[in-house]
Amino acid sequence: MGLKKDLESGVLYTSLAKYAGVFITLGVSAVLARLFTPQQFGIINIATVFIAFFAVFSDLGLGPAVIQKRDLTERDLRGVFSLTLWMAVMLSLIFISVSGLISRFYDGGEQLHKVLLILTANLFFNTLNMVPNALLMKEKRFRFAAMRSLGVQLVCGAIAIVAALSGMGIYALTINPVLSGIAIFIINYSQHPLIPLLVPDRETVGKVFSFSAFQFGFQLVNYFSRNLDKLLMGRYMTMTELGFYDKSYRLMMLPLQNISFVITPVMHPVFAQIQDDRQYLSDAYIKVVKILAYVGFPLTAAMFFMSEDLVLFVFGNQWGPSVPCFRILSLSVAFQIISSSSGAVFQAANDTRRLFRCGVFTAVTMVLAICMGIFVFGTTEMVAACLCLAFAANFIQGFSSLFCGSLKCGWGKFWKTLVRPFILCLLLSAVLWGASLLMTGIGNHLLALVIYSCLSAAVSCAFVQLTGEYDIVNKIKTVLCHSKKQ
Repeated sequence: MGLKKDLESGVLYTSLAKYAGVFITLGVSAVLARLFTPQQFGIINIATVFIAFFAVFSDLGLGPAVIQKRDLTERDLRGVFSLTLWMAVMLSLIFISVSGLISRFYDGGEQLHKVLLILTANLFFNTLNMVPNALLMKEKRFRFAAMRSLGVQLVCGAIAIVAALSGMGIYALTINPVLSGIAIFIINYSQHPLIPLLVPDRETVGKVFSFSAFQFGFQLVNYFSRNLDKLLMGRYMTMTELGFYDKSYRLMMLPLQNISFVITPVMHPVFAQIQDDRQYLSDAYIKVVKILAYVGFPLTAAMFFMSEDLVLFVFGNQWGPSVPCFRILSLSVAFQIISSSSGAVFQAANDTRRLFRCGVFTAVTMVLAICMGIFVFGTTEMVAACLCLAFAANFIQGFSSLFCGSLKCGWGKFWKTLVRPFILCLLLSAVLWGASLLMTGIGNHLLALVIYSCLSAAVSCAFVQLTGEYDIVNKIKTVLCHSKKQ
């Protein structure tokens, strides 16, 4: 019961913050999308991609290692923190020195150069934040972490909007990541005020690197598989095309970030408690997969059919060219939502070596897909289509490696878990297709979104009730009876 309670508690508080964050993110994005052009967003995207690249080297897999290792002393933690401090200083100086080269390579001019310099602060404080944040997760202080993230997101988003309306131009888009990084570090460090050592102990470094080396390798190859499309499009296609593509990609990623990422930060700290019992770990994870599948597959169908109304309602009519790309990318949502949870299980099973191998396979398939989309077909739509095929291939390979390799229990139960959610996806697609024919030319994007959402919820709830997966009716009756007694 302790494992279930920890997992439910963590998911509850993380989801409250994440789901509230969805509305904040959409609200901020909706305002900023109307104030800036696709070309300006393309410039910001190039800058954030390179920040993310340097962040991979600043991480070195140390955060997950701090969570996983049970024998770290206070001095060990101070040593790891001092290592992150040196990394933060070194990487920031290197990033500043190459920012001019990056700007010239992408023909970004003075604007891109200044944006890169400003975002160095985000790189510095995010690097320092690794150990304090990992300690919060290790202590399973999910409620505190959730409220912290929500508060910072709300305040920094509001400041970014005010700055944009005040005429700061493209530099207003740097406010949110910079202030968020600083604020979260200050809050986390106040909870764990570690005093850095001048030089980390070799023994300390050995403890964490025995786990983190392959974790770092996975993060490095995962970075390229996730960002190569933007790096190459920024060089061989226009900034405007990159802006349209990035908007559709980010909108597609919102469910991934706010559904599966609600569960995955909680999974590693909780599942690490049962790392020696592979069968128990497998059974517990199958339950998580089932939940993610029942969310991911219906969401794929819903996003596909409401794609045009969703993009135009959230971002405005100037982002119309993003619709076809978003519609194609939405087909990968279920695969990505389920797959994103597997990394925490590899970590909990102490098998970051196999996680790294999966990352290499993913990187190869993604690179091939991206290069084919850009250099063979030359359109953002085909880049999206090739990526969807790569996501499907990675889904199969990743779970084969996890269940047959790390957990050593076979993956037959895993595939059986996906059957009913997939049937629900097909049924919902038929219903939404019929609705789309009836709503042709409706013109009101908000009304169309409400209709699609209500239909999706109704069909999904009816399916879950009739198949016996969950007794929704009885649960509602129980809640109503309980409320009447009170």
